[in-house]
Amino acid sequence: MPELPEVETVRRGLQPVMEGARIIKAEVRRADLRVPFQRDFASRLQGQTVTGLGRRAKYLLADLASGDVLLMHLGMSGSFRVVKADHAKTPGHFHHPRGKDDAHDHVVLHLSSGADVVFNDPRRFGLMKIVARKALDQEPLLRGLGPEPLGNEFDAVMLARACAGKKTSLKAALLDQRVVAGLGNIYVCEALYRARLSPRRLAATLSTKAGQRKGVAGGEPTDHARRLVAAIHAVLNEAIKAGGSSLRDHRQTTGELGYFQHSFQVYDREGEKCRSPGCGGTVQRFTQNGRSTFWCPKCQK
Repeated sequence: MPELPEVETVRRGLQPVMEGARIIKAEVRRADLRVPFQRDFASRLQGQTVTGLGRRAKYLLADLASGDVLLMHLGMSGSFRVVKADHAKTPGHFHHPRGKDDAHDHVVLHLSSGADVVFNDPRRFGLMKIVARKALDQEPLLRGLGPEPLGNEFDAVMLARACAGKKTSLKAALLDQRVVAGLGNIYVCEALYRARLSPRRLAATLSTKAGQRKGVAGGEPTDHARRLVAAIHAVLNEAIKAGGSSLRDHRQTTGELGYFQHSFQVYDREGEKCRSPGCGGTVQRFTQNGRSTFWCPKCQK
């Protein structure tokens, strides 16, 4: 599933085409994706101007002049394609190309700019839903999401307090969207490696017990928490700059693939020598909470 950097790459690819454009026609070619489309889905989009295109965790949010918001999720294999009179481009970077079979073009937005935005989703795990902006805070899909890892409020203090007292592993805590929104398996593995922290480490070790004894809610951040937050920031920013990781199905709106996978330090590098200078360890893989975890047991403690 595309993670935050891939979704942000898609947002940046769609933004110049969609923002300020009016949706002349919304064409819905099937009754459902992951869930059924609302009965008035097409009619609520038709004639509306897109006033802004944002992102919350792994969701894209298109603000409409009506006060509604078009909520979109790529699912496992979804991608957007921008079609103009002279060419077609696909925003986002993915390791293996996304579907190009137009039989899987399920939603088409015909814009006043002359471009069409096409949503293609072979596996149909994607989602589109219209929500009133005033009700967005109560939307079940968004309610309860943790802070954005690249937002100003996300820091070592916040992460430490969110993990204080948790008996789960550090990796499991980071994948919990209530702790921090938008992180997935790839970038958690990479961030933990950069922070030199074991994915098996208890999440609670990000918070000091001394801080809790002093009455600080959730305790105070340890050096582990500070290193981890810095690593998360670095990995995500580098991945966005590279256009995502292009894993399996991800492709940009430009149709190009992402290149951050070439910068992976541990992910999908089982059996390779650790890239940390002077380590000499070997990258290993094990299954953790049903997901593959890649790490160096020698330098990640």
